[in-house]
Amino acid sequence: MIQQPEEEFEEDELELFERHRILVDKGQSLVRIDKFLTEKIAHVTRNKVQQAIENETVLVNGKPVKANYKIKPLDDIQVFMDKPRRDTEVVPEDIPLDIIYEDKYLLLVNKPPGMVVHPAHGNWNGTLANALVYHFQHLPEMKGNEGRPGLVHRIDKDTSGLLVIAKSEDAMTPLAAQFFHHTIDRTYLALVWGEPEADSGTIRGHVGRSAKDRKVMDVYPDGSQGKHAVTHWKVIKRLRYVSLIQCNLETGRTHQIRAHMKYIGHPLFNDSMYGGDKIRKGTQFAKYKTFVQNCFDLMPRQALHAMSLGFIHPITKEKLYFEAPLPQDFQAVLEKWENYVNFE
Repeated sequence: MIQQPEEEFEEDELELFERHRILVDKGQSLVRIDKFLTEKIAHVTRNKVQQAIENETVLVNGKPVKANYKIKPLDDIQVFMDKPRRDTEVVPEDIPLDIIYEDKYLLLVNKPPGMVVHPAHGNWNGTLANALVYHFQHLPEMKGNEGRPGLVHRIDKDTSGLLVIAKSEDAMTPLAAQFFHHTIDRTYLALVWGEPEADSGTIRGHVGRSAKDRKVMDVYPDGSQGKHAVTHWKVIKRLRYVSLIQCNLETGRTHQIRAHMKYIGHPLFNDSMYGGDKIRKGTQFAKYKTFVQNCFDLMPRQALHAMSLGFIHPITKEKLYFEAPLPQDFQAVLEKWENYVNFE
């Protein structure tokens, strides 16, 4: 039997789970999976295993099973358990929150550009997490992810838009499981360089760390590295040298949209990490160069906004859907491009 503990459950979502993979021996006798896993995974209770099975974070041959499932020889079992606890403290800070929706169990926040989601190296203060612990007491935390109160996913510092926050423990794990199973409906708006030939398309290509720069993600279409990633896109508006596009994520990898759009030759406008902070399309006239630089100054970040979130309420099971309008900087740059194209 081979057991392979792994540390990530998905790169773009918070690393809420510790992953175990067990390949069952050929001679293994039939036994209930909850009993089997309790014996095979160190420091775990049967109740903990059964809770994971109920939340569908125990997969056998890629599919969820019931607690009474009897394992068979050569079964491929993946288990995603709460990570071990660590000591982390988040200092409350009186930072305003733009709350789109709130009930007893969760809330939706419209994160402004420039705000880091949770404390990490180089950003210990001024984060969304600091604001959350100031405005809300006793927010739940997934074990192993202290310092990320209520958080079940994240978006980049300079990406604006929606985040769902769990306010209770019984809401947190089901929400996290929806992100893990890719059942969350997520829509982003992005301004990209150039005009795609087609009106819509799908990008399929593993996304993983670049060998040259670990801060940047590369696309590996042969699947040799990284993780499976799928982005569906369609053009909303063509503006000659740039385009406003809508992206819907089938998976959620770190920098997925940014890496995928660069891969197909349309990096995000003013995305310094992926080459979008230089003029990629257009004329060489000084007037045009000045115009683009003014747009860069107006929105000194990648043009990416998490516009909508759709998911099942973890308690009421109601289907919820929320949208957040474009932030002021994005809207202003979009209007400048529209005016430039119309009056050029």
